Amino acid sequence: MVNKPSEDFIYSKIGRKSELASLDELETLARLIERFSPHDGRFDLPIRGVKAVKVSHAADVGTRTMAQPGICIVANGAKCISLSKNDFEYDERNMVLYSAEVPVTAKIIKASKEHPYLCLVIDFDQQRLSQLIVKVFPNGLPKDVDTQPIHVGDSNSDIIRSAIRLLEIIIDQKDADLLAPLMVDEILIRLLRSPAGASIAQIGLNDSNVQKISKAITWLKKNYAEPVKVEDLSTIAGMSVASFYAHFKELTSISPLQFQKALRLHEARLLLKTQMMDVSRASFQVGYSSVSQFSREYAREFGVAPSKDKGP
Repeated sequence: MVNKPSEDFIYSKIGRKSELASLDELETLARLIERFSPHDGRFDLPIRGVKAVKVSHAADVGTRTMAQPGICIVANGAKCISLSKNDFEYDERNMVLYSAEVPVTAKIIKASKEHPYLCLVIDFDQQRLSQLIVKVFPNGLPKDVDTQPIHVGDSNSDIIRSAIRLLEIIIDQKDADLLAPLMVDEILIRLLRSPAGASIAQIGLNDSNVQKISKAITWLKKNYAEPVKVEDLSTIAGMSVASFYAHFKELTSISPLQFQKALRLHEARLLLKTQMMDVSRASFQVGYSSVSQFSREYAREFGVAPSKDKGP
């Protein structure tokens, strides 16, 4: 199933051309992103939580990764994200919102040396969002909130211009430490004002279901190798077992124990590729008691046996 840009993330008054980013704006943003990307990779900009991404070739096989809450503003090229049984394709006409940390398969489907995939990533800061929510929603949030983890919507001219100004301020360097965070705030405010704003706001609310689930995810990330029951995780989240399980799966598209398994396998792959660790030791270190079970699940997750996925 391929998901086209969903109406819940199309900014207000869809269809008015003045609201869609122009080709000139996207080309300007692409040139600025390339200034921060000397080669393929992901580059941290001087402003915390802001990154530039460049990839100069399309891929035949996707890469498993953990998506972080934030927005990806694509300036050139195209990408496909797979979550559970759903595929999300997007290009320079789209923006992508991640409202939760979820394991996905990512694949660049349109890129070349002459026209690389270029993307500006802005992570969502929970503390800053909580401060802005009070101003954007002085009368409280809408009751009906869509908590799906991925939203795809049209590129919005106002946000593209804000992103351009953000990068120009960083390049200029003059008072960038003061002005650049204001541009990030502007982008967050425009997102909060969009139809997807209530979903984004859940990330910044301490007592929201998203934040409760995030507590359990944070615990799992730190203790992925430890045996755990759903009952234990629900206690950490401060929710009933039934409510926790339902909201966890709604937010991440997988069950809590499937999430833990994904964390274990991703860590095992990192150990195999970077620390020259043998398969049995890697499997035990991430919490498996059976090497054969680990090998089966590893191959199912990554499409290759762990013994053939070791680094040089």
